[in-house]
Amino acid sequence: MALVVQKYGGSSVSDARSIKRVAKRIAEAKRAGNDVVVVVSAMGDTTDELLELAEEISPRPPQREMDILLTAGERISMSLLAMAIDKLGVKAKSFTGQQAGLLTDAVHGKARIVDVVPHRIRQTLSKGQVAIVAGFQGVSTSNDVTTLGRGGSDTTAVALAAGLDADVCEIYTDVDGIFSADPRIVPGAHKIDQVTYEEMLELAASGAKVLALRAVEYARRYDVPVHVRSSFSGKTGTLVTGTHGDAIDPNASTGDQEEAMEDPIISGVAHDSSEAKITVVGVPDTLGQAARIFEVVAGAGANIDMIVQNVSVAATGLTDISFTLPHGDVRSTVAALNAVKSELKFDELEIDEEIGKVSLVGAGMKSHPGISARLFGALRDAGINIEMISTSEIRISVVTRADNLDDAVRAIHSAFGLDSSEGEAVVYAGTGR
Repeated sequence: MALVVQKYGGSSVSDARSIKRVAKRIAEAKRAGNDVVVVVSAMGDTTDELLELAEEISPRPPQREMDILLTAGERISMSLLAMAIDKLGVKAKSFTGQQAGLLTDAVHGKARIVDVVPHRIRQTLSKGQVAIVAGFQGVSTSNDVTTLGRGGSDTTAVALAAGLDADVCEIYTDVDGIFSADPRIVPGAHKIDQVTYEEMLELAASGAKVLALRAVEYARRYDVPVHVRSSFSGKTGTLVTGTHGDAIDPNASTGDQEEAMEDPIISGVAHDSSEAKITVVGVPDTLGQAARIFEVVAGAGANIDMIVQNVSVAATGLTDISFTLPHGDVRSTVAALNAVKSELKFDELEIDEEIGKVSLVGAGMKSHPGISARLFGALRDAGINIEMISTSEIRISVVTRADNLDDAVRAIHSAFGLDSSEGEAVVYAGTGR
């Protein structure tokens, strides 16, 4: 008997018909002899609708009340799903994040899990019942309801899988797994059979939305195998683990195997249109200036991604520092920097919200200088200008114009031969999430 944690996203439970389909899959897993814990997101666009409703009431509502409001979506899903499973003759019981034992810090809107105490979930499983848990939520040490931020249901599922020592955490979505690029932009993207935690971290951090970044971090930390697959088909999806598995063809000659072992493994191309660029113009190039700038930025709560500092102009002793950050962090960051403008002595701030980031991710890239040349050549041939560059051992990221982003993804994907020979990928519910 295996212990399986399954997570279903909003597109998988978007209406009553979808909930009944998901209930059937869960009942089948239970009847196959598994212990089953299910984490469920809010139905369809429920969370966005609640956000819009709150905005109509107040432009700046208290974060505590927002958390209480937003957790309503998952509570609706969990109770309806439990009803649907019960109708199929399988006993199920639903739990909020608080009832499930998901303890968090007290940061409303983007709380982090500090402990998982799933006593009631274990009791439910011991009675032969399916446990349904509302994703995206927990309870703080001060007994307030909290939410985990976007992608929080993925994190809930992986955290429960770790806390319960589950055999696998299955993330169900509306695509058949993790693809070499977003299939909405590159219909010929191929499904990746297996990917490492490190590569998936880079893909998620670079904009791939099929699996939340924090969920991958949690999975890597506790070595939780994650299987990303579609709730709309029975196909095998993508396994996210600590290793690539056997990537060498056992029928190949020894020489071919040695050559293959040295080849870089290109996992895919990710993109992100959710960032903006701020340039601090005319910064005195003196000791500690950059540190002070980013202390101010950190104090504003901004998450910095890429940073570029220009060479100082000899005649003026001034330089420019550019960095990217989420659109939602721009206003507070600009206000914080302008508040200390006289101290930092910079000339002005330039804000550019029309940028896009595209990233190539794969193992062994650092030791293959030809990878960079091929990527930059593909963008050149497509007539796409590069504004910023960032690299790691398994990733190369570039910033370009937002209206060039889709073309950049397709150009890089084709340049590295990632197009599938098995036809177009299917996005069953139209979101790719």
